[in-house]
This record gives sequence, structure tokens and C-alpha cells, in this order.
Amino acid sequence: MWMFRSSAWSPKVLSILRIVVAFMFISQGTLKMFGVPSRGGEFRGFKPTTQLGLAAMIEVIGGSLVLIGLATRPAAFVMSGEMAAAYFQTHAPRAVFPVINGGEPAVLFCWIFLYLSFAGAGPWSIDAWLASRRRSSRAGG
Repeated sequence: MWMFRSSAWSPKVLSILRIVVAFMFISQGTLKMFGVPSRGGEFRGFKPTTQLGLAAMIEVIGGSLVLIGLATRPAAFVMSGEMAAAYFQTHAPRAVFPVINGGEPAVLFCWIFLYLSFAGAGPWSIDAWLASRRRSSRAGG
């Protein structure tokens, strides 16, 4: 199909991927911080000084930065590292394969965020807007 041969959509789809994944990641953090969205279990409260509390803050703050496309590369890199740590601390000890140990989301988030740390935010982002302003200010002055 012509649509799959067109590279014109690649940057836009990168932005869409970034937005969707960041929204999903933020919901992981808000679940840990506020119990929302609820899985039906008991919410134990937010403790920012614990490793789980730090993870929640990375997920909400970093996810929000990636969602709007601001400081995407460093935020995505930190979140990729968080997901690698989560996988190896929580999931890998249970079993070798992610499909058995429940670690598929951690693996996918880890690799998607690592990709975004190299690929950037795409054209629909504050990063892209700031870069275009810098280019136009250099050209004009």
C-alpha cells in the first residue's frame, strides 16, 4: 500500500507514539501516587521516600515531559532506565521469559523510551517548536 511506503508520515507517527506511550506511562505513576485509575485493590498511600515513590514521581513527571515533548530525550532516557531496573528487580527473578514473569509492559516501556531518547520527540512537540524558534532567531539575527 502507498501509505506504508511514504516516509512523510514517519515523523508524525513518532509524535503519536510518544504521546500515547507517555499517557499510558503517566497512568502507571498516578496509580502509584493516588490510586487512580483504580484496579479495585486497596490503595496503600503514596510514600515519596521509597523506591516505589521515586518510580511514581519519575512516571508522572517524566511522563508529562514526554507527553508534551519537552526535554524528551533526557526524560525518556531516565524512564528507560527506571523500566530496566523495574524489570530486573521485580520481574526477572520470577522467570526467564517476560510473558511468564509479567514483565512485558516493563520491557516494552524500556525499549520504547530508549528509542525516544535517540529519536527525539517528533514534529508535534515543544522540543520541535523550540528548535524552530532557535533556527529562525539565528537566521534573522
